[in-house]
Amino acid sequence: MYNHQLDTFLTVADAGSFNKASEELFVSPNAVMKQINLLESSLGFDLFVRTHRGVRLTPAGESLYRDAKYLIQYAKDSVARAEKMVAEPKHVLRIGTSLTTPVQFLVGLWPQIREHNPDLKFELVSFENTPENAREIMNHFGRNIDLVAGIYSENILSERHCSALKLYDTPLCAAVSLHHRLAAKAVITVADLFDEKVMLIRRGYMTAFDEVRNDLAENYPRIEIEDFSFFDVNVFNKCENEDAVLIGVKEWENVHPLLKIIPINWDHTIPMGILHSDKPSDDVKAFLQIIGRIYDVES
Repeated sequence: MYNHQLDTFLTVADAGSFNKASEELFVSPNAVMKQINLLESSLGFDLFVRTHRGVRLTPAGESLYRDAKYLIQYAKDSVARAEKMVAEPKHVLRIGTSLTTPVQFLVGLWPQIREHNPDLKFELVSFENTPENAREIMNHFGRNIDLVAGIYSENILSERHCSALKLYDTPLCAAVSLHHRLAAKAVITVADLFDEKVMLIRRGYMTAFDEVRNDLAENYPRIEIEDFSFFDVNVFNKCENEDAVLIGVKEWENVHPLLKIIPINWDHTIPMGILHSDKPSDDVKAFLQIIGRIYDVES
């Protein structure tokens, strides 16, 4: 499922030397060095700086180190889910959950879902919220994850070859630090954003955010817009640390304990729905029909 030289790489990085890693792995130092050399050769860049005191990670090695543990765990979880599907192949929906793909409302609907289809089961699959993971999951719904709940736009669905059951339009809101001057307000106006740094997802990511950007740029020159590339934990941390205003949705109110979500007195909204494959399984179709009836929308 993955290159097992990554296990050796992690052990060497944690140990700080080939000799110490060899003791943990019960192989010779030469065998450890050979595996690392082969891994570096296959990647085309160095992972370690070798010194007489031991080894330390290069910047590229630090980047791989951060991702390798997730890759290994994801591969192991994939095998475990596959084995579970062999043992219990039917009626298990794998619902992806991450920082910005909430499942709380689905859990709240569970009694109604069970009433319609008592055989249907949930399996929550946690994933790290990165651009790569989001693209991989949405492009391959049904492989490891069957569906996620979240905001979307038609361009996202088109680019990633998936579909969505729209549940409702949710207002775009402001996320601010608990210590921000606007945090005491129940509702804010656009004028309240004057002379503030407003964080907006990059142009072209989702249409609704582009409409906000156009509105602010054309009509409110006193508002400073700062781009970012993706909704991840770093963005929410930056919003809190820099006392900025992040445009998001009320469904993210539990994402960061030091941020408050406040409605804005404007008409900007974005679709919230269930994202799934263009060719959903029978169980996914059944689930979408149930959710559609509960929300009184067409599945």
